[in-house]
Amino acid sequence: MAGRTEGADLKSVSPNQPGKDYSRYFQPPSLKEAKKRGKADVQVHYDFAIPEEMAGIGRGKHFLIRTYGCQMNEHDSETMAGILREMGFAQTDDEREADIILFNTCAIRENAEDKVFGELGHMKSLKRDNPHLILGVCGCMSQEEAVVNKILAKYQHVDLIFGTHNIHRLPVLLRDAMYSKEMVVEVWSKEGDIIENMPKLREGSIKAWVNIMYGCDKFCTYCIVPYTRGKERSRRPQDVIAEVRELARLGYKEITLLGQNVNAYGKDLEGGSYGFGDLLDEIRKIDIPRVRFTTSHPRDFDDRLIEVLAKGGNLVEHIHLPVQSGSTEILKKMARKYTREQYLELVRKIKAAIPHVVLSTDIIVGFPGETEEQFQETLSLVEEVGYDSAYTFIYSPREGTPAAAMEDNVPLEVKKERLQRLMDLQNRISLEKNLALQGQVLEVLVEGESKTNPDVLSGRTRTNKLVHFVGDKSLIGKFVEVRVTEAKTWTLRGEIAAKVEV
Repeated sequence: MAGRTEGADLKSVSPNQPGKDYSRYFQPPSLKEAKKRGKADVQVHYDFAIPEEMAGIGRGKHFLIRTYGCQMNEHDSETMAGILREMGFAQTDDEREADIILFNTCAIRENAEDKVFGELGHMKSLKRDNPHLILGVCGCMSQEEAVVNKILAKYQHVDLIFGTHNIHRLPVLLRDAMYSKEMVVEVWSKEGDIIENMPKLREGSIKAWVNIMYGCDKFCTYCIVPYTRGKERSRRPQDVIAEVRELARLGYKEITLLGQNVNAYGKDLEGGSYGFGDLLDEIRKIDIPRVRFTTSHPRDFDDRLIEVLAKGGNLVEHIHLPVQSGSTEILKKMARKYTREQYLELVRKIKAAIPHVVLSTDIIVGFPGETEEQFQETLSLVEEVGYDSAYTFIYSPREGTPAAAMEDNVPLEVKKERLQRLMDLQNRISLEKNLALQGQVLEVLVEGESKTNPDVLSGRTRTNKLVHFVGDKSLIGKFVEVRVTEAKTWTLRGEIAAKVEV
């Protein structure tokens, strides 16, 4: 099967025909084309099923999925793992045991793509030793024309390429990959419908991802996501609530509601009057101890949402609120659609309604044209807001986005130096925030053993602070009150004060 442009037939694509132009099978991430968001209603389908001829094809075989990027990719990997399990496959961490290896990729930064290409190169010898291995590339990188053409030209040991909009077709695509001598490529440039009732193989039984919407319509000038994930499509409230209730019944302690822009939830639903705040107001009444969400866009963070979050309960006090820059001029070039002053006013309203709120953020350093004065505005905003943590990045141009065509006149050395100054500032603030917690008793959801010491347990507070403490492994999956004895920049150490029964 071939990549699909709108209205094109699906065909098999063979990479073994030198000089052949494959570009006609794919729709490149064009701002002009991507902004043509159709008004046709998105259909919701509840009839997902594994095709009869593929139902038991995986018995005695194994799969491995390597996931890169955001929580949405992790959620997609859980869905693909669930589909493969229903086909009879068992999961493995050993690439030499695997009969199927899928790379679920991220396109948001260049180094993420480079890492995947490096891994694909490593797979060549594995494929030579095991010619029956099915090697697939999916996720956001697959939605980029240049990436697909590069795989076709240089990584011909790849058997399967598919995108973010057709995960539900994995059984059919695997069938074609197994029985065809040609590379199977199916990339839909136009987003598909919403497919409910797909199986999931969740990681663990303590925390769970719940997708509430797909896509993004913001078109920040630096971001590839609107091209790789399509237009905003919200799941129906009753479907989201049913999934959350089922997770509560199964004993999950925490859920994270996912969307490229969760605050835009409901805007595409009929009537447009039911928003993210309304959904949260219903979910907070469900008997599940903690509810988080990500990612927020400040533009859509409305008063109704603040009002609901202020009710507390199972709605935690941690909010991730990406600012990207503290300069109104740079924010305008980024097409963020808010000013520095509007962002700070939003922060003021959130803090007034939720006094103990903990804020984290994303910041890009070295955006094209950023001056020292504009960077200083970012530093001063970070100081004024007082984030507990921040994800900081040097600007990475993504082909096909408007920012990639802008003159990038900030030298790399300057970008690195600014990033270091920003990190130094945030590290100081983060440490000050954590030092203020010393001696306090915090509720910690125990997630498992520490990654560095199996004799130490690790968990998170409601405000997403990572806490390490010594305790019996029977506490994993439970709530424990921990007294903070030592504060570091990014973690806390403590001792058990009491177990919380939930």
